[in-house]
Amino acid sequence: MGTAGYMSPEQVRGMALDPRSDIFSFGTILYEMLSGKKAFHGDTAADTMSSILKEEPPELAETNRSVSPALERIVHHCLEKNPESRFHSVSDIAFDLEHLSGLSGSSAKVAPGAGSGIGFAKVGSRRGLVIGLVTALILAGAAYGLGWWTGKATGGGASQAEYQQITFRTGSIGNARFTPDGSIVYSASWDGGQNQLYMSRTDNPGARELGIKDAELLSISKGGELAIRLNTVFYGGYARTGTLARVPLSGGTPREVLDNVQDADFSANGDSMAIVRYLPENNHWRLEYPVGKVLLDGIDWISHPKISPDGKWIAFADHENPGGDDEGSLAVIGADGKEKERKLSSGWTSLQGILWSPSGDEIWFTSTNTGSASNPRAVTLSGKLRAITNVPGGLWLEDLRNGTVLAVANHTRLGIRGLAPGGKEEHELGWFGWSQLRDITRDGGKILFEEEGDGGGPNYTVFLRDTDGSPPARIGEGVANAISPDGKSVITKAAKGGQLNLVPTGAGEAKLVTHDNITYGGTAFFPDGKHLLALGIEAGHGGRDYVVDLSTGDSKPITPEGIWGVQLSPDGRNTAVRGPDGKPGIWPIDGGGFRPVPGLTSKYHVIGWTADGESVYVVQDERSLKAAAVSRVNIQTGKMDPWKTFGGEAGTGGAYIGAPHLSSDGSAYAYVYNRVLSEAYVVTGLR
Repeated sequence: MGTAGYMSPEQVRGMALDPRSDIFSFGTILYEMLSGKKAFHGDTAADTMSSILKEEPPELAETNRSVSPALERIVHHCLEKNPESRFHSVSDIAFDLEHLSGLSGSSAKVAPGAGSGIGFAKVGSRRGLVIGLVTALILAGAAYGLGWWTGKATGGGASQAEYQQITFRTGSIGNARFTPDGSIVYSASWDGGQNQLYMSRTDNPGARELGIKDAELLSISKGGELAIRLNTVFYGGYARTGTLARVPLSGGTPREVLDNVQDADFSANGDSMAIVRYLPENNHWRLEYPVGKVLLDGIDWISHPKISPDGKWIAFADHENPGGDDEGSLAVIGADGKEKERKLSSGWTSLQGILWSPSGDEIWFTSTNTGSASNPRAVTLSGKLRAITNVPGGLWLEDLRNGTVLAVANHTRLGIRGLAPGGKEEHELGWFGWSQLRDITRDGGKILFEEEGDGGGPNYTVFLRDTDGSPPARIGEGVANAISPDGKSVITKAAKGGQLNLVPTGAGEAKLVTHDNITYGGTAFFPDGKHLLALGIEAGHGGRDYVVDLSTGDSKPITPEGIWGVQLSPDGRNTAVRGPDGKPGIWPIDGGGFRPVPGLTSKYHVIGWTADGESVYVVQDERSLKAAAVSRVNIQTGKMDPWKTFGGEAGTGGAYIGAPHLSSDGSAYAYVYNRVLSEAYVVTGLR
């Protein structure tokens, strides 16, 4: 309350308290304070209220002789067990206070408090002191105590927490974990540099490099061994895999263990790990514990496995889509394989960091049901959900040790830069700060994207925008996919997945295209505008390419499982695909088999074709910190020539640069840039 001034009984009358339950709550807080207890600490108020409801409380005079009998009667009148016997309104309390003090109300003067932090009336008597104390307590009870107690009673109050910032450089942080001795290891890319591992302490704002480059931290064992991911490959959204490796915290060369691993978590004793693993041959994601024992296998992306302290459960994020969107559900599965997946909390637009609570009876996780500002929540194994805290901009949970939480705040902006046909400089083409670019027209005059952040809403919003920077046109809700050759319609789908829609860019009604059980990813129009090439995954099958007839909605697979890609050649006769080993190749639409592009490894990703159809544009399948270097590769000879570098224009320096979308002749383009400013904190007091 600081140095709040004295409140007269007339001011007390104006306070909006419920005449029954809140007066009892106020009486509880007032009783605790006058009896010498700490009213605002822990669950004292709730415990005291429970005791008073069961039995008569001790007399105040037993612990505080300065309390007059008249004041004690007022307190006990607030605490009557029968609601009808209590004060019925704050006006009644104010009337008794007037009678106790002998004041006329309007004659009271205001004086700042000295020393105690509470102001008292200058009435020159013990009664004046008492009335000043009581009215100040009423103010405290209403503004703080009642709100605190009702918040605790309903489970909706935020904990009082303290935050200590431990990183101060400019850049982005990956995963962060506590070491057994309480130090902190994290992966980060600072000041536009290479991603690597660092170690820091809470009592020292500096950090030292561990000498492990191009690595993402996954977990730290009880014995101080690091599980890391090397050679990371991005699969869209937040989905990525690499080589699982182990290395002692004391240093040494990482020992490679297993390919195609995304996440890992050591058990409490450090003897085994739970992992999330990707299978390129059928586009499935697996949860394994221990390594090799499959607990879950399916087409939907999963992440963040966390083993319970007792080793009986694995908590994880089931994102319920194959494309890397971090929406979905918080789930658990039995570590012994007998208990099947149980979804405890669903419907989240974003779901990230997962921890087990200190007592092991809750799972703490970071989520939001709209926008991108995720905040910590908790759920029990029975599905009871509560909020832990709410931080502006959001906070991702990373690790927990001895009741102290390690967390990262990520301030992220996804924008789009582009060059119009015949243009001389790039324009900013993003809109609400979380713009996901999906397609560009053949002439480069328009781009298609959706907004997935707060501005896009829980169901996302699709926009079409001219590359000259003119304001965008809203197409509708959902995820954007592709623009028709004539630019008069686009393909979209619902944010939570589902069938494909054909939506006019001008007047007209949207049409549901597909009517099957296939989960579709990327799509592209054939030159005739009447058919689509689409990546699809059916339950029990691997990913493959389908041709969809827009007039009937019928689809048929054209590639074997594990071979997929929707980069159509200009004549529509071939598509660039990835083989089961991840290497790029060419697949004729009418059949003929997979033809690898000479010299291209799984590190490369095809982003388009040259106008003559003899070469493809490629980028290395990783995110550059400063620029995206595009090369042209002849599909017959494998001859590679550097072509153009994207991301050097003003406004994108230091950001992650995505692969560009190109017009047919390559003269116009657009690309996504992702700017992240991360800060790591250790947090005490979260409950």
